[in-house]
Amino acid sequence: MDLNEVFVAIFNFEDYGQLLPLVTNSLIAGVALGLVGGLIGTFVMLRDLAFAVHGIAELSFAGAAFALLIGTNVVFGSLVGSVVAAVILGLMGKRARDRNSSIGVMMPFGLGLGILFLSLYEGRSANKFGLLTGQIVSVDTVQVNLMLVCSAVVIIALLAIWRPLTFASADPDLAVARGVPVGKLSVAFMVLLGLAVALSIQIVGALLVLALVITPAAAAMRVTASPRLVVLLSVVFATTAMVGGILLALGGRIPISPYVTTLSFLIYVVCRLVGAWRTKHGRVGRTALPVPATAP
Repeated sequence: MDLNEVFVAIFNFEDYGQLLPLVTNSLIAGVALGLVGGLIGTFVMLRDLAFAVHGIAELSFAGAAFALLIGTNVVFGSLVGSVVAAVILGLMGKRARDRNSSIGVMMPFGLGLGILFLSLYEGRSANKFGLLTGQIVSVDTVQVNLMLVCSAVVIIALLAIWRPLTFASADPDLAVARGVPVGKLSVAFMVLLGLAVALSIQIVGALLVLALVITPAAAAMRVTASPRLVVLLSVVFATTAMVGGILLALGGRIPISPYVTTLSFLIYVVCRLVGAWRTKHGRVGRTALPVPATAP
């Protein structure tokens, strides 16, 4: 394959207008996932849970693969796997050493289960590959409606616990002293994170979900220290990567995940350069992590 064939495989906009209606549901889901990923990603970074996202994604993949094997709703299977993983991690306590060791045990187990279920599945190979790397035309009306409902649940629940969760994330010891139910908030947040990861699996796949939940928030924290701007920019970056990735993938023959991850990475690189420029010019405070509220 020469360079021209490679370029055509990645970017091919012939009959683009006719293909665009095929991804209407994916675009709707992409906007919803960008909003969810941008919001929850801020707390993931603040609570140092980037590794947990990957662990949850592996069990979410196993749940989705099992659902595919038995012929049930893949989104539902993904949700069950994610929530189970999230509850287990949430009950493991707040110490990073305990949490990370548990994730390290769960990740290969979930991945192994997923591979087992996919090996037993005798249907289309595209369905197997899509669980790992994402698909843009596999989201039907039923799935997008389920995604929208679950996204609304995550957003509403996250907004309901926003202030105490921010306080507990910034200073858990002080939050405990002030009577904040840190343990219950941890479990509740992990469940919401599990739902967000499960929703992302269908679009970007299990292997690259970090690009939606982690990278946008990390990029936002590089350019501002304002908690509100971090959240806003994180949502904008996640939505841009999702929608832009879907639109670019429509014109190529490769899965959507390379487009989403590349856009997300480029956004992070630009933000990191902006942050470095601010630091060089004496604006160090604008590149620090956001400072959350001091009371619930």
